[in-house]
Amino acid sequence: MASPTRRSSNFMAIYGYDLVLGSIAAFYVFMVPFTKVEESFNVQAMHDILYHRHHIENYDHLEFPGVVPRTFIGALLVSFLASPMVLVINLLHLPKVYSLIAVRLALGLIMLATLRFLRVQIRDKFGKQVEGFYVILVAIQFHMLFYCTRPLPNILALGLVNLSYGYWLKRSFYATLRCLIFATIVFRCDMLLLLCPIGLELLLTKSISLWETIKCCTGAVLFSIGLTILVDSIMWQKLLWPEFNVFWFNSVLNRSSEWGTHPFYWYFTSALPRSLLVAYPLFIFGAILDRRIIFYIFPVLSFVILYSKLPHKELRFIISAVPIFNLSAAIAASRIYNNRKKSFWNFLYIALLGSLMISLGFTIITFVASYENYPSGYALKSLHRVGHTMNTTNELSVHIDTFSAMNGISRFCEYDNPWRYSKEEGIHLDDLWHRNFTYLLNEHSSIKGFKCLFQVSGFSRIHLRIGFPPISMIKEPKVYIHGNIQNADIMHRSWPGCS
Repeated sequence: MASPTRRSSNFMAIYGYDLVLGSIAAFYVFMVPFTKVEESFNVQAMHDILYHRHHIENYDHLEFPGVVPRTFIGALLVSFLASPMVLVINLLHLPKVYSLIAVRLALGLIMLATLRFLRVQIRDKFGKQVEGFYVILVAIQFHMLFYCTRPLPNILALGLVNLSYGYWLKRSFYATLRCLIFATIVFRCDMLLLLCPIGLELLLTKSISLWETIKCCTGAVLFSIGLTILVDSIMWQKLLWPEFNVFWFNSVLNRSSEWGTHPFYWYFTSALPRSLLVAYPLFIFGAILDRRIIFYIFPVLSFVILYSKLPHKELRFIISAVPIFNLSAAIAASRIYNNRKKSFWNFLYIALLGSLMISLGFTIITFVASYENYPSGYALKSLHRVGHTMNTTNELSVHIDTFSAMNGISRFCEYDNPWRYSKEEGIHLDDLWHRNFTYLLNEHSSIKGFKCLFQVSGFSRIHLRIGFPPISMIKEPKVYIHGNIQNADIMHRSWPGCS
């Protein structure tokens, strides 16, 4: 029988990297538990699945459907995995925000499991040293581990993309296509821009046969469409294929540009440098050093180029390219490390160490900025803390304006009696007083019939200066908490006030 020390050593050898990456992802969850508007559909869906269960008529999406419908499949899977933790939280009568942490941790577990599958294939094909550098690069980058617990459709698709990359490295090419087809049809229709270059390359290199590909893709397409229509038609209470609606809205009608546009080169000059950091120049170097990686880089690079033609751009849209670029960068870092005793390579090795430290510094700065980027979540948390000390049995109604709903507040942030919440849109500021709300969370500092009780600041910009530290965070008031002037309990209390 192996000794405890030996068993512990074996456990760390097998799961050590997972514990490192999982600890960083969990740290981000506990430090920044709130979510933004991009995550709102899946967050609200998870809340409703866990708390309303089969009472679909009470679900948030029927009242606030959003611009385009989204699938419930990801939310159902994550909610099922998180349900034991949520059950314990409910039994202990803890605030629902702990359930938000539970579902985010469950999603992170799924994502890190897919990343582990990819990492194992990297080790088998390129060696343990490349695997080690791959983990280092992922750990010091901010976006991959920060976003892997955030229920964005892009992240749900990324889990399947990680699996597809793993199968790709394993030379299980038909499994690669099946994963990408499911991701495209169910979670993100734009994964078609990744599926096509990979499929085309596999056909041109005769890695797959045309007839077998047709059979494989037809089966995967029919299964994926059937599953999403079955599940989502029930949840939306009408016949629906959500990602087809998204495809029509974004690609055919081209209405995504209403949310802002960037030039063609933006992914290469902004998004990729910010997400990859030191891995950005390294991945180009890796392609030069090891020709094997070109087979994997070319289709993924084509994906980013094709996506660059769409005017509306966000970093999360091309996050599926990051794993392969990190692999190429890890190959370059491994080669530099192995040749560090040679004069030229020693210079590169010193530059690599310095770049890793600089990347870590940028990640810390980005985390601090992100921590301050959910002002309404912190505002509602503070309001609950003060409100619970009032010992009132009267209903406390809170109106949450659109800005606040988009910047940190979800159903998971709400409390039970005597609290009541309204996200009703289209109410004029002067009419809020007539609705007899107890509190307002609003982006405006002055509202008729209400007194500004306190304000919460949020991240505004980064300021560069001469001195130490050379970088400082500039914050400004983002959310104002107002109290009804006719409520004596509110007016008699001591509040921080608004400037």
